Amino acid sequence: MERIKLIINPSSGRQAVETRVDYLCKLLLDDGYTLGKYYTQKKDDAVNETIKTCSSGEWDTIIACGGDGTINEVATGIAKSTNKLPVAILQSGTVNDFANYMNMPSKIPDFFKMIKNRHIVEIDLGKVNNKYFVNVAAGGLLTDVGFQVPIEAKALLGRMAYYFEGLRTLILQGIEPIHLSFESEEYTKEEDVLLFVVSNSASIGGFKKLAPDADVLDGLLDVLIIKNSDIPELANIFFNVLKGDHINHPNVVYFKTKNILIRAKKNITIDIDGEAGGRLPANFKVIPSGMKIIVNK
Repeated sequence: MERIKLIINPSSGRQAVETRVDYLCKLLLDDGYTLGKYYTQKKDDAVNETIKTCSSGEWDTIIACGGDGTINEVATGIAKSTNKLPVAILQSGTVNDFANYMNMPSKIPDFFKMIKNRHIVEIDLGKVNNKYFVNVAAGGLLTDVGFQVPIEAKALLGRMAYYFEGLRTLILQGIEPIHLSFESEEYTKEEDVLLFVVSNSASIGGFKKLAPDADVLDGLLDVLIIKNSDIPELANIFFNVLKGDHINHPNVVYFKTKNILIRAKKNITIDIDGEAGGRLPANFKVIPSGMKIIVNK
């Protein structure tokens, strides 16, 4: 019978994590699966455990239990492994943009059925310098909110913790453009911008259509640039994000690419799947079919 390693972030999301994991394990064990559980304690634990699991030859599947940050670490471990085991995502974190985009079941019985059916697709990954991302890499306005929020606030308040931190950041810092240069086959220019996003999927920061044409199967990354805008223009752009129409705004640049180099004269931090991921300059490129994911048919 199939052997499954669960890699679990115990601090991810609310207190129901353990209950959900126990329920899933009971269903799997009763059906004859062999299970192993690993609980992360610090940064990069999930990366190292994924590499170890893939290289051991003792496991057939990984279930990653956590939010976008945990999924990023598992994806990084997969990218660094020769034997790329398929991964199922059991969402339990504060922000689950990628799991929601991939339509991962949130109910345990439905998740169990997905594991049983074992329908696998090969999705693209993104790479920025020497780091990987499964969902998004970004810089500029509010992109540091994810790693400014304390772990305790994430667990207690959920997504509201991010909204409170975003509001606090706007009040304290205001809106200040950054001067960047972009170099790709599709777009080469210097701009004063408020935000840039290099995305693998369409769902980012709770907005399901921020990169409306993004597809994890197309072998391309989607680039969204919001140029310097005043408050009314910015409000109009973000209002239209709900419908995916913001890409038609004159202050928005949107295109697909396999590779893009972004430079800055200032120290600009890059957010990678909700965590701090280094600084510009950075080269962003797609890794086609870089990861196997178990999904609903």
